[in-house]
Amino acid sequence: MTFTELIEKGGPAMWPLLGLSLLSLGTILERLWFWSRMLLKERVIVNRVLDAASNRNWEVAAEMAQLARKQPIGRFLYAPLRRQNPDPEVFKLALEAAADEELASMRRGDKVLEAVIALAPLLGLLGTVLGLIRSLGDIRLGDLGTASTAGVTLGISESLITTATGLIVAITTLAFYRVFQAFLFNQVKIFRQAGNELELLYRQDWPKVAGNLHPIRTNIDGSDMAENY
Repeated sequence: MTFTELIEKGGPAMWPLLGLSLLSLGTILERLWFWSRMLLKERVIVNRVLDAASNRNWEVAAEMAQLARKQPIGRFLYAPLRRQNPDPEVFKLALEAAADEELASMRRGDKVLEAVIALAPLLGLLGTVLGLIRSLGDIRLGDLGTASTAGVTLGISESLITTATGLIVAITTLAFYRVFQAFLFNQVKIFRQAGNELELLYRQDWPKVAGNLHPIRTNIDGSDMAENY
């Protein structure tokens, strides 16, 4: 049975199922490309930034994170490092805000996959019901048990094509959806671990950073001037 014959025998419900399958396939391929690029590079980025921070070289750590801004983990680590000597609470808030933004962007495509998972089986069932109505509508009471009902039986079996197609589309989409959710759950742990380590290093080094800051005093004319020691 060719693809065209399959569509024709499945009935009108096969066309929206075909659209859902293409939508699901496009989303899955885009997400696979996104996760493959990110997972291959993020561990190297985290190690470089944390190594520089552990050596109290915050300028190098900021440069490493800035160079990795194309990656979510790079943008996450760069968010607090781009600020000029923030206090630890501001540093922590910058990490939390960046984490929320990046993790939300990783959920892109989830709503599409969820819609396909919910709609595909229903469309398959609808196509089967329509096929049964059409097939049973052709039966006459006087033809029961005769050879003329053989075509009706064939029509009923063909109407089940939409149910099978809908289940295949939904099951395949659900499998990839669960994989992407597992990736996201792992990212939450990685972001939390990297953020906590970076924040801890910064808090340990904060007395030295704060000691290098120049307090501000106001001149007689109202202008601000940094007091030099």
